[in-house]
Amino acid sequence: MIHIDLRTQQLTFQGKSYVVSTSSKGAGEKNGSFCTPRGSHIVRAKIGAGQPLGAVFVRRRPTGEVWTPELHERYPGRDWILTRILWLSGREPGRNRLGDVDTMRRYIYIHGCPDSAELGKPGSIGCVRMRNRDVAELFELVAPYTAVNITA
Repeated sequence: MIHIDLRTQQLTFQGKSYVVSTSSKGAGEKNGSFCTPRGSHIVRAKIGAGQPLGAVFVRRRPTGEVWTPELHERYPGRDWILTRILWLSGREPGRNRLGDVDTMRRYIYIHGCPDSAELGKPGSIGCVRMRNRDVAELFELVAPYTAVNITA
């Protein structure tokens, strides 16, 4: 099971610990809240196998770009989704599944981020950001439907 602790900004899996960044708005499940959802989830889909570190994704599709500081400056407002995507789906109807609290419909991912992004403190718009090398490693270790527990 993957465990994500919003308080410590740590993701743990099989004895490994990774520093992450979750929502700057805190914990919450409502659609449009830009918060990181709590509770029991699964990895519904794994996206990006074989892509290079820093591969840029838009709408879960690789654009063919690889993140660079120059690319970042060209698109200053972009929410960078890089390297790999582990798309989460809630397992608790009424809390993080279905209706206006559905994690998957909110497009909540574990994904890579620019090297310049500060990890270890909240900073995303809901997703769980990781270093590119870390998310690539995690991607190889987890299978689809791996359990994910997010706690505050």
